[in-house]
Amino acid sequence: MAAAAEGRPVRYPVVDVHTHVVPKGWPDLGAACGGSGWPWLRVDSERAAMIMVGETEFRPIGASCWDAPTRLADMTADGVDLQVVSPTPVFFSYDRPADQAAKVARIFNDLTLEVTAAGGGRLVPFCQVPLQDPAAACAELDRCLAAGHAGVEIGNHVGDRDLDDGGIVEFLTHCARVGAPVFVHPWDMPGGPRLDRWMARWLTGMPAETHLSVLALILGGVFDRVPETLRICFAHGGGSFPFWLGRADNAWHRRGDLVRGSSTAPPSAYVDRFCVDSVVFEPAALRLLVDTMGEDRVLVGSDYPYPLGERPVGQVVRKADFLTPDQRDKLLGGNALRFLGCSESD
Repeated sequence: MAAAAEGRPVRYPVVDVHTHVVPKGWPDLGAACGGSGWPWLRVDSERAAMIMVGETEFRPIGASCWDAPTRLADMTADGVDLQVVSPTPVFFSYDRPADQAAKVARIFNDLTLEVTAAGGGRLVPFCQVPLQDPAAACAELDRCLAAGHAGVEIGNHVGDRDLDDGGIVEFLTHCARVGAPVFVHPWDMPGGPRLDRWMARWLTGMPAETHLSVLALILGGVFDRVPETLRICFAHGGGSFPFWLGRADNAWHRRGDLVRGSSTAPPSAYVDRFCVDSVVFEPAALRLLVDTMGEDRVLVGSDYPYPLGERPVGQVVRKADFLTPDQRDKLLGGNALRFLGCSESD
């Protein structure tokens, strides 16, 4: 078990809830799923590759994406005991026919199990689903839970349908019923001349996308309809939502005719219905996150192994001198165990 900054043992395993996987190769998706323009992997060496979309370079990756020993060594170096391993969103395929998305989900979900099986129990697999088709999404989730996945990662929208869409709510209700934790990751951010420089889609688009989707769950009345057993966590600190919660409450009270939507209470009344990860990089931002969400709703995440993530994992939590030892233990692992549906003894 990892040790806390004070040099004493922590009460819980240290858990990183936000990491991604890319297998080292997969079948030709056009042949296996139909259609064209699918992602494929250009392997440049034993430890380096490039995700390609058609003939366009999408992202360079290294062995940490697919090699369990590399991941485990990095985890040990950072003092991480367990790592939730989720898909990389480029493979979600929500813009494709549902039957194609279901096939690609099955392929990558099975490959993820192969990667995590070499982790000696330290790598916790999350699956992907064809979210554009709620029945197919529920069926793939059930198949994956039976096969060894512990939960599911979803994108924050399907085209113009946000998380309050009826079909997505049907899927979230199913997750609550079967006890599957849901990790929400922003994806498919808007582009354009003002956003296609400086990685602005990642630096501004991701926070905005996440903020919008949290509001969709609240103002769309989803939290008023979905059972409280739903365990759902938003990546990247909940985006800009925690900073602007006061603005949302003010608008709910002062312009309820336009803002309230289907919600029965102001946005601040729902912060105990979801979690956020800790990928905010600065203690001052973490303080705001804990003050806004509460000490039971913030979980360590890193975005490993991508370069905009946090290394060493959990350093902002360990360095935050405003946290008590018990609060630090919760953020490092206790809250994540509850999100995953585990007990302390697990």
